[in-house]
Amino acid sequence: MTASPDADSPQGVDRTVAIDGAILVINAGSSSIKFSVYRGRDGALDAGACGQVEGIGTAPRLQVRGLPDDARVDVVLDPAQVRDHAGAIGVIHGWLTDHHAGEHDLVAIGHRVVHGGMEYDRPVRLDTTVLAALEALVPLAPLHQPHALAAIRAATAAAPAMPQYACFDTAFHRGQARLAQIFALPRALTDEGVRRYGFHGLSYEYIAASLPPELAGGRVVVAHLGNGASLCAMRAGRSVASTMGFTALDGLMMGTRAGALDPGVVLYLLEQRGMTAAQVTDLLYNRSGLLGVSGLSSDMRTLLASASPQAKEAVDLFAYRIARELGSLAAALGGLDGLVFTAGIGEHAPHVRAAVLHQAGWLGLTLDAAANETGGPRISAAGAGPSAWVIPTDENLMIARHVARLHAAAAG
Repeated sequence: MTASPDADSPQGVDRTVAIDGAILVINAGSSSIKFSVYRGRDGALDAGACGQVEGIGTAPRLQVRGLPDDARVDVVLDPAQVRDHAGAIGVIHGWLTDHHAGEHDLVAIGHRVVHGGMEYDRPVRLDTTVLAALEALVPLAPLHQPHALAAIRAATAAAPAMPQYACFDTAFHRGQARLAQIFALPRALTDEGVRRYGFHGLSYEYIAASLPPELAGGRVVVAHLGNGASLCAMRAGRSVASTMGFTALDGLMMGTRAGALDPGVVLYLLEQRGMTAAQVTDLLYNRSGLLGVSGLSSDMRTLLASASPQAKEAVDLFAYRIARELGSLAAALGGLDGLVFTAGIGEHAPHVRAAVLHQAGWLGLTLDAAANETGGPRISAAGAGPSAWVIPTDENLMIARHVARLHAAAAG
């Protein structure tokens, strides 16, 4: 099997693949595991069945779509069977085996892993050495890394001979200049790994490979706006700077995360309010952001539908923080040729896009209101100046592309 590289694709990703079989992509969260199957066909990867096991440990259920004739599966599972990620992986593996969801047999599994540290700047095949290194990174991504590792171990137990690969959210940013990666801290801490990593890299990598021709070689800021949110500045499809830093807590306000915060606030909470480190962690990760400001919900759809002044303020603050960070990244790029919105909010909340573009008018960005309401893809007025776009992201397909390339290379 061989893979043909696409010279225009960032990070050496192959868009054309020749692979006999199907690839399973796993994206593990705290209480759910999402999965997608991609089949190699005619030098491309076709999406097959996809779904999730949600409610792990509480009220688990299996949901599957992407089946022939638009059939869907929605099955309540036995809680005793799905107490943990191992149980969920067992359900997914069993269902795929029993229902032949792939047109061919599975040949490899790809996992989304949030943190690859400084060592992993590209996808890698998993083995005991890699797993040990990823385990050491758990303190840098405590809400994400343990669940990915649990899914990897469960998949290994279910299919010991199956090749597995890790694809990292941090890898896309590893090529940034040193000045974009370091904090103004003592060098010993920097050398120890306390530096800016950046996240959402698989989403950004997909968008970089999907930019319209007029932006592919230019200066672009991509806004990945979902429950987790960040911006990435790209030049010619390569990451230059990102709003997320040492952890996925930094930068933009998010669904439940505070985003950028004066470190003195943390010191105040510890010293003056007597909060423990665990309580501060819970506050900043789980009780802040849209939820904290609105006092209502972390879901942008709920906030946009609400008449509450607090909900409106949360939405306004979200857009303000995006526009403010956009100015910072435009400075890092030395100008701006385009802005791309992606992910759940970025793709489906025209009100937020309009608010950001209005506040970023000084950069030359304009709004085509009608195109914005229908989702674009181009949502800026025609003419000179930077353009604005809506481009759906697909992290799972990005993972499948990486896995296909690596698996084909390993097979010779």
